[in-house]
Amino acid sequence: MWQPDACEPARAGKQAPRQAAQRGRAIADGWPRMTAYLRSIQVLLWKDLLAEWRSREAFTAALVFALMVLVVFNFALDLRLDRAEAVAPGVLWTTYLFAGLLALGRGFARERDRGTLEGLLLAPIDRSALFLAKLLANTLFVLLVEIVTLPVFSALFGVTFDWPRLALVALLGALGFCGVGTLFAAMASGTRAREVMLPVLLLPIALPVVIATVKATAAVTGAGSADDLPWLNLLVAFDAIFIALWFLAFEHVVAD
Repeated sequence: MWQPDACEPARAGKQAPRQAAQRGRAIADGWPRMTAYLRSIQVLLWKDLLAEWRSREAFTAALVFALMVLVVFNFALDLRLDRAEAVAPGVLWTTYLFAGLLALGRGFARERDRGTLEGLLLAPIDRSALFLAKLLANTLFVLLVEIVTLPVFSALFGVTFDWPRLALVALLGALGFCGVGTLFAAMASGTRAREVMLPVLLLPIALPVVIATVKATAAVTGAGSADDLPWLNLLVAFDAIFIALWFLAFEHVVAD
C-alpha cells in the first residue's frame, strides 16, 4: 500500500518561501518597467504640450472655430428662454465635435510633416505609450476649448448648468471622443486627403459618444429627465471599451 512521504510537508514548507521570494522578485523587476513606461508617457506628453505652446496651431484654430460657431448659432436660431435648454446640448456638442476635429487632425499631421513620427516609432519605447500621450494631449486641448467657451455659451444662450455634473460629462465626452479620434488621426495622417478622411472615419464610430454626451448634458441643463442619466453610464462603458481596443490596435496602425 502507498504511504505518503513524510518529507512532503517539509518540502512544501520550503517551497512556499521560495515561491513568495520569486513573486517578490517579479514585482521588484516589474516596478522599474512601469516607472520607465510612465516616464515615457510623461516625456511624450510634455513634448506635445510644448510644441503646441510654441505654435498654438491646434488650440487656437479649435478655439476660434468654436467661438465663431457659437456666435453663428446665436444669431441663426431664435432661442427664446423656453427653447434654449432644449436645443442647447445639441448646439454645444456640435460645436465641440467640429472644433475637436481640427485639434485631432493637427497632432499627427505635424509629426508626419516634420518627419518626427518615424523617429518616435524607432525610439526604444512602447508604442502604446505614444498612443496614451497623444490621447492625453488631445483630451487636454479639447477640455481647454470647453473651459474657455462654456461661459461664453452660457452668456449667449442664457442657459445655466449644474457645473460639477457638467464637468464630469465634459470630461467623459472629451475622453471618449479623443480616444476614438487619436487612432483615426494616426490612420488618416498617412493619406493624402487626411483632412477629408479623418471626419469620414471618425464620425460614424464616435456617434454613440456624441449622442450619449448630448443626452447627459440635457439632464445637466434641466431639459432632460431622470431617464437621461443612464447615458452617463454609456459614456463610461464606451470610454473603457474603445480606449482599451484602440490601445491594443495602435501599434498595428502606425506600423502600417
